[in-house]
Amino acid sequence: MSNLVLSSPLKGWVAPLDETPDAVFAERMLGDGLAIDPLGSTLHAPCDARVIAVHGTRHAVTLRADNGAEILMHVGLETVGLGGEGFEVHVKDGQAVKAGDRLISFDLDLLAQRAKSLITPVVITNADAFQIVRREQDHAAAVGDFLMELAPAGGQAAVSLVAEGEVARELVVPLAHGIHARPAARIAEAARKFASEVALVAVNRRASAKSPVGVMSLAIRHGDRISVVAAGPDADFAVEAIAELIEGGMGESAALPPTAAPAVVVEAVRAAPLPSEPGLLRGVMAAPGLAIGQAVRFVSSDIAVVEAGSGAAAERAALEGALGHVRARIEKAAAKGDTARKAILGAHLAFLEDPELTASAHRLIAEGKSAGFAWRRAVGGYVEALRGLGDRRLAERVDDLIDLERQVLRALSGEEDDTRALPPGAILLADELLPSQLMGVEAGQVAGFCTAKGGPTSHVAILAAAMGIPALVAAGPGVLDVTEGAGLILDAEAGTLRVGPDAAQLAAAQTALAARHERKAAAKAAAHQESRTADGTRIEVFGNVGSLNDALAAAANGAEGSGLLRTEFLFLERETPPDEDEQARQYQAIASALDGRPLIIRTLDVGGDKAAPYLPIPAEENPALGLRGVRVSLWRPHLLKTQLRAILRVKPLGQCKIMVPMIASVEELRAVRALLDETKREMGISERIELGVMIETPAAAVTADLLAAEADFLSVGTNDLTQYVLAMDRGNPELAARIDALHPAVLRMIAQTCAGAAKHHRWVGVCGGLASDLVAVPVLLGLGVTELSATAATVPEVKALVRSLKLDDCQALARRVLDQASPEAVREICKAFQAGA
Repeated sequence: MSNLVLSSPLKGWVAPLDETPDAVFAERMLGDGLAIDPLGSTLHAPCDARVIAVHGTRHAVTLRADNGAEILMHVGLETVGLGGEGFEVHVKDGQAVKAGDRLISFDLDLLAQRAKSLITPVVITNADAFQIVRREQDHAAAVGDFLMELAPAGGQAAVSLVAEGEVARELVVPLAHGIHARPAARIAEAARKFASEVALVAVNRRASAKSPVGVMSLAIRHGDRISVVAAGPDADFAVEAIAELIEGGMGESAALPPTAAPAVVVEAVRAAPLPSEPGLLRGVMAAPGLAIGQAVRFVSSDIAVVEAGSGAAAERAALEGALGHVRARIEKAAAKGDTARKAILGAHLAFLEDPELTASAHRLIAEGKSAGFAWRRAVGGYVEALRGLGDRRLAERVDDLIDLERQVLRALSGEEDDTRALPPGAILLADELLPSQLMGVEAGQVAGFCTAKGGPTSHVAILAAAMGIPALVAAGPGVLDVTEGAGLILDAEAGTLRVGPDAAQLAAAQTALAARHERKAAAKAAAHQESRTADGTRIEVFGNVGSLNDALAAAANGAEGSGLLRTEFLFLERETPPDEDEQARQYQAIASALDGRPLIIRTLDVGGDKAAPYLPIPAEENPALGLRGVRVSLWRPHLLKTQLRAILRVKPLGQCKIMVPMIASVEELRAVRALLDETKREMGISERIELGVMIETPAAAVTADLLAAEADFLSVGTNDLTQYVLAMDRGNPELAARIDALHPAVLRMIAQTCAGAAKHHRWVGVCGGLASDLVAVPVLLGLGVTELSATAATVPEVKALVRSLKLDDCQALARRVLDQASPEAVREICKAFQAGA
């Protein structure tokens, strides 16, 4: 392999990496390289390469050269805190670039005022595979001037990372989002069962397969070619097991890649800041609700550690004691927690038991460092590495690592956790909250919280929803400027935090909060009454369920049936699919819980955003647009036939209706219909069984009239339909605030679906999240929807709202909102409609 020459990506002064005022770079924790103090404001590609990752806050980019060298360029220090302000990105993940191409532009003046330093490290992150054989430093450079020359370490490439005598197997990673946190934990769990040392080798880097953090730090992506290697008494078995685990998909959850647009796009929306208003901060909803209270600034105290140790033996014992103390506390908390809490604490335990983390700390202790210093440095190295990868799924685990760092350091110092008496109506304000900090407060003590950073899919967001605490995240640095004790109104659904509300605003919020409580109580009392509009139109209100407990809750809350049974609960997180008997038992139990009410069972919906380990879906460039939903069922018809047989065994026959997900053509519906008819003949069933389709793609919406000619009903899945219509990944926190199913483009798709169904006298339901959105219900009825399948908790309120509406008014509202230009405008009109109803 020939050497690689890197040219200067910036105009500026080139300095040794040692002069970087940040230990992570100066001590080469992320790799060797140089630093540039910029005089220009555009970062360019230093060689021909492919973009591995653009950091979510746009301040860093990682490239991979053709020879496998990975180059991280980090504009300024501590610039992640700017949240992308002052940066403009010119490339996207996966894009090929030529030397000199623009990568990132930045506001030099803004960074000079607000960043810790303008110094821009240029680092070779896989320095174990490449060495810098020549570099030019301590001089001024222009863009394109010689910067450094790289040679493969030892004159070899990735193969040098597989030692002689090791068992190795090469494979292509099929996981849609690569090996992020959950797959890494699964790999580590499997690897620890073997006595052999097991490792993964990926593009000139190597990590122990027994370390989930180490595996994550490899940044293995979909389609990467990697090697599983092992040495030891059971090496053959270890390699085979880990390779099969990865190739099987591990039930990885994926989402529409942000760089991939659906095949059919009605309208793409560019995220834009909403107009500012004095005293009003905008964020992203992490957990729903409305709260009135006072600001309580939640600032974590620094934990001081000394660098020098008191002897290796004593420091190792102290670290092991602290780890054991934290482990016991987590296990005790997990034993009595709810499902969300148990899952999060399980992730913490996996990191706490990571052998690479403890080994790194032990190495530093052996060098004379204290246990606290060693633990902080070991965790910090992985934190910076994960942040630098620019992958939001990996970056979400940074909070977990920081949380564990603090817990262990507190155990070492003997300090108690941060505790304080909270005033009534406390609304916590913080830069970020850690999971253990939120779990450390009682739900009744906190009215809500708002953070400057964070994402809607973080562990703190999940906990808040489970605890019933209204929460906003990503509200920006203005959160930290709010005065302690200031009056606040937090409206999570609106995504706003109002600071210092006046008397009128406070009175309006109090009235809304009281009305909300009264409305819920009244709706609950009338939950079992039939759902009809004020002018007598029958609107069925069903519940979405995914388990027997969900079905019991839906029935208790007055659901008139279930418009969506997600059958994935039977198929995921297991090594083999459920057989016919197991499925039949589960479906019968749920049908019985509904006591004869209609049950619409969605056939298996895996692939794309859900995968099953026993379905090794071939590697796809864009899984969200590949084998998923009905396509998987037709790809493996024996699974579909087994499921159909199980559904047809439910008594009474006809209570269950069948619904097919992700339909995009009439041919797919016909194929399922043929298999259903064949199954009925084999089982001696002559009665009619209703077969419907989910409208989740623009293709299905615009051909609804063709589908309705052959389907018995249509049901709109607004979650997927919205992200496909708007070309936005609903799992991306940077877009979360802009993904709204009340966007006029989505509403027009629903209107077209209802119009197509009406031609053939077919009913249309909505089983996506929009059916649970009370603001949206009148619009859906006005568009022609006659069945709403909501979450069990919202069923009483949906039914109560339906009883207050007149269909003519809803139709007039629908006509009006279809002509709006934005979802914000639609929501304002809908809120005004309900306020005047």
